[in-house]
Amino acid sequence: MSFPANLPLEDVFASIADGLFTVDTDWNITYFNEAAQRITGIGQTEAMGCKCWDVFRSSLCDGHCAISQCMKAGGRIVNKSIFIVRSDGSTLPISISASTLHDSDGQVIGGVETFRDLTEIHSIRRQAKDIYRFENIVGRSQALEKIFRILPRISDSEATTLLLGQSGTGKELFARAIHNLSPRKDGPFVPVNCGALPDTLLESELFGYKKGAFTDARTDKPGRFELANKGTVFLDEIGDMPGKLQVKLLRFLQDKMYEPLGGVSPVHADVRVIAATNRNLEQAVADGSFRQDLYYRLNVVTLTLPPLKKRPEDLPLLIDHFLEEFNAMQDKSIQGVSEDTLHILLHHEFPGNVRELENILEYAFILCREGFIQVEHLPEYLQPDKPETDGPHPLRGTMNDIKRRAARYAVERNHGKKMAACRDLGITKDTLRKMLSVIQKTKK
Repeated sequence: MSFPANLPLEDVFASIADGLFTVDTDWNITYFNEAAQRITGIGQTEAMGCKCWDVFRSSLCDGHCAISQCMKAGGRIVNKSIFIVRSDGSTLPISISASTLHDSDGQVIGGVETFRDLTEIHSIRRQAKDIYRFENIVGRSQALEKIFRILPRISDSEATTLLLGQSGTGKELFARAIHNLSPRKDGPFVPVNCGALPDTLLESELFGYKKGAFTDARTDKPGRFELANKGTVFLDEIGDMPGKLQVKLLRFLQDKMYEPLGGVSPVHADVRVIAATNRNLEQAVADGSFRQDLYYRLNVVTLTLPPLKKRPEDLPLLIDHFLEEFNAMQDKSIQGVSEDTLHILLHHEFPGNVRELENILEYAFILCREGFIQVEHLPEYLQPDKPETDGPHPLRGTMNDIKRRAARYAVERNHGKKMAACRDLGITKDTLRKMLSVIQKTKK
């Protein structure tokens, strides 16, 4: 490609849509085109002569400079996705390409880098992901879609809502979604974990106390219900609330009145209550540990949140969601999980549900430096079973021997569940039955 002799290159560089800048060997900016000014928010006069890292503050400036890599290794870097911090403090996704500059004798005299704003592309990707996102809840399973359809109507009402589900299913996330979609969205959302506080402290946390209520009560202290006025109180682990407080909560649900500890007159609070538990409250009522009248007051609207093992189609979406968050928080660019890793996660029971998945990925994220999360990055309890040392080597013998042992290990690994073993091995139930019958015959 050539340019007319009378056309200054600076005019060419100024006319292109991509940002472009050059530096000398001391990393001082020697050229800064108009697109670079528009994308970064920094004027040419301000940028010229400054160190490039002071202008861009990118995710590569801390030891991974693209131009520096080109100078050391030669060649070019093309279309590498990174983030920069603009002059207003906002973070901007860009794609960069870099190369070195040489003089007529071939000596390195600096570097050149072009960059393109990826905000629109990221926005399109975000919109595609938002199809499967409701508030901050990620999923496209039928179980979640049913909840998504009725959640706005539940939010519009003032009805006390009870969220049921195993630990880690995201009960607080759903409670926040109900609050954010409700007419109370401009009011406070105040969560309380009823199972994390001692009985003696929980009452004062919920209802507050008056000066002199006990020895150390030197001033009045507002409770969570007072702090949540015009908003929502989220009572997590409501099944662990002691009987004495169940009575006070029942009164509040009936007439929106409560008495602070040491108080002599009732106090009114305009608060909506959302409660949650992983316990079977009907059983708790039956065994006398939970008041029946309170259960009926809480059980006006009930949502049962599905465990993660019942929504496997949501797993890839959740993995992408968490990795995107971790990449942003830790300034990394992990691309995803490997096929083997995804296979292990898809076949895991997830007793800890979405919270367990988040913890698994956070652990793997620490060990994985770049690229894809591999099996070896997973916690030890998810690592594939090691071969038995006192039995035959899994790769010794004929092919039929290996298949038979694989069938037996798969059944043992899945705690006797043959259909799960079939999914692990990618075979039919009939094939597994034949392989196991051969094993039983050989034992005879």
